[in-house]
Amino acid sequence: MERLGLLLILITILFNTQTLSGNELLIHDYYKEKCPLAEEIVRHNVGVALLKDPRLAASLLRLHFHDCFVLGCDASVLLDSVEGMPSEKQAGPNLNSLRGFEVIDKIKYLLEEECPYTVSCADILAMVARDAVELVLRGGPRWEVWLGRKDSLESSFSGANLFIPAPNSSLETLINNFKQQGLDIEDLVALSGSHTIGRARCTSFRQRIYEPKQEYHYGYDRYKRYTNFRRILGSICPVTGRDNKFAPLDFQTPKRFDNHYFINILEGKGLLGSDNVLISQDLDGKITEQVWAYASNEKLFFASFAKSMMKMGNINVLTGNEGEIRRNCRFVNA
Repeated sequence: MERLGLLLILITILFNTQTLSGNELLIHDYYKEKCPLAEEIVRHNVGVALLKDPRLAASLLRLHFHDCFVLGCDASVLLDSVEGMPSEKQAGPNLNSLRGFEVIDKIKYLLEEECPYTVSCADILAMVARDAVELVLRGGPRWEVWLGRKDSLESSFSGANLFIPAPNSSLETLINNFKQQGLDIEDLVALSGSHTIGRARCTSFRQRIYEPKQEYHYGYDRYKRYTNFRRILGSICPVTGRDNKFAPLDFQTPKRFDNHYFINILEGKGLLGSDNVLISQDLDGKITEQVWAYASNEKLFFASFAKSMMKMGNINVLTGNEGEIRRNCRFVNA
């Protein structure tokens, strides 16, 4: 009986923790004792922000993605420029593109009032991304966020330019980029589904409109819809000018977190070149099979997306005595 009790305790410990490199752990309910209202404060303020501007859901999710792909999930993307250290915000993929920083600032301020020097900016980004997806119109999936990250003492302007995927990336480039972060092809496809919400500037999809004609082997009706789609994009984004005009990443259900993104790319109607290469450059058909599966089964997509978001949230995290808990997410404490 004693052995059985010990076994149950060990199983409980393993269930409630997730091993990282070394001996440090991210823990479920990390703030339960240290700051019991932390997750409630985050969720409430994300909800208020989305009521004011529903488009922020995509922006807040994107902040977490752009953070994790540079140095790891350590809130380096939130640091402002200081002498000798340019901000990741100024890098090509982020400049005049990332937004939602004021939401993070407000949440951090409230958490510092509640529990000073306790909740890291990196953990805030992870919780905010989860809540933004769940609280968006006709909500998306929810996943457990394992907590205990520390904040980076530095940012990487060069890393942001190097590791964040470009909107015109080839499939090979995307696969290699995700592989560098410890993510596989299944993660790539699932996380690409985040483009079910959000918008992109003309400069991000112009090349897609005016690239040489591609052949899509979907029959005449689908090819006709595809060419009509390109005409619509051309009316928004001409060959020159109107660089800052926006188009939704999903024209069919732009405000909903659903699986329509995958239906779009099966028809060649993804907004970005990096969306369409999942199909057009898939030589062995394995990615196409996964796209078809998500297009026909939204619950499967939601489950895969949640799993990949949890995996992404653990990229090169700082724990224990590494990093710090910033008082202000824009600056290191020193």
